[in-house]
Amino acid sequence: MARWRERVRLEDGLKLDLNTLIRDGFGKTGEARFQSICWRRVSSGEIIASGFLEMALNDEPFAWATLQLGKLEQRIQLRGEARRFGGVQWYFLCPATRRLASVLWLLPGESRFLSRRAFGRRVAYGSQFETRHGRALSRAQDIRYRLGGRGYLSLIDGLTPPKPKGMHWRTYTKLIARAAAYEKQCIRYHSAFIGRLQMRLKNR
Repeated sequence: MARWRERVRLEDGLKLDLNTLIRDGFGKTGEARFQSICWRRVSSGEIIASGFLEMALNDEPFAWATLQLGKLEQRIQLRGEARRFGGVQWYFLCPATRRLASVLWLLPGESRFLSRRAFGRRVAYGSQFETRHGRALSRAQDIRYRLGGRGYLSLIDGLTPPKPKGMHWRTYTKLIARAAAYEKQCIRYHSAFIGRLQMRLKNR
C-alpha cells in the first residue's frame, strides 16, 4: 500500500459548524426548519457552493439534519446534551466515528461530511501550514470578517468592524482586542522585515 505523503488543508473543504448554524437561525430546539445554505470564499465573498439544509432539533432519537448539495444528499443524526446551567447543547453524530462533534467537513474528493477525527492524520488545519506571522494575519482577518464581512478585512485602512446585531458588547470588545493583538504581531513583523532590508541595502 502506498505511503501517504501530503496532508490536506481542512479549509480547502466545506465546513458545517452546528453552533454557528443554530446561531444563524438554521435550527431551533423543538422545531424543524428548511432553508437554503451557501459557502463563500472569505477573501472575495464569492459563492463556492450552495444547497439546502433541513434541521429538526426535536427530542432524541428524532433529531437530525439533511443536507442537499448537488448530487450529495446526506442525513446526519444530531444529539442534544443537557447543559449544566440549563438548556441543550447540540452535536453532530459523526457518520464515520459515531462520536459527537460540533463541526463536520466535506473535503475535496470525499462523498460525505465527516468530523476532523474521522480523517486522522490525512488532514491539518490551514494554520499548521502557515508561519507565525501568517497565523496572526489569518486570525485577525477571521475576526474582522466575522464582525463586519469582507469590507473590513484590510488591516491597513484602520476601519473598525461594527458590532453585529445581537452580539453582547462584552463579546464584541474581547474580539476587537484579540484582533488588535494579532494585528500588532503583523506590524512588528513588517517593521522588523523592513529594518533588516534597509540594513542589507546600507551594507552593500
